[in-house]
Amino acid sequence: MNTVQPKPKPFRTRAPGMVKTVKLKAKMFNLDNVVAIRRDFVSRGSGLKNSSIDFVFLFNILHAEDPVGLLKEAYRILKPLGKAGIIHWKYDETIRDGLSMDIRPRPEQCRHWAEVAGFYFVKQLNLEPYHYAIVMRK
Repeated sequence: MNTVQPKPKPFRTRAPGMVKTVKLKAKMFNLDNVVAIRRDFVSRGSGLKNSSIDFVFLFNILHAEDPVGLLKEAYRILKPLGKAGIIHWKYDETIRDGLSMDIRPRPEQCRHWAEVAGFYFVKQLNLEPYHYAIVMRK
């Protein structure tokens, strides 16, 4: 039987330890379609082709200087109907861990930025005890 192997799917992170962890876990689970590399995509973009990715995960990053720019890059690389998962620290002063309150975006801010970048809202989730998630669609 002739089978077509899926092309590797890049996983991007700025944390070198995370790259090593992703490589080890991909090997442990026999995932040959995962490629882990280190790249500063905030300043250099993802380096991925247009409409090439099914799902983009933005974890605690939209407090950066240009959240709409990051979301536009995510939108650019997503395939039609692809999804973006946004996770951030809750805007809650009782949560002492995580980002300073003065830079924590509220869920409605993240949703607005994503909509400005072209996304459509799918759903919002409460990730107890510290985070919220928003799913957006291209």
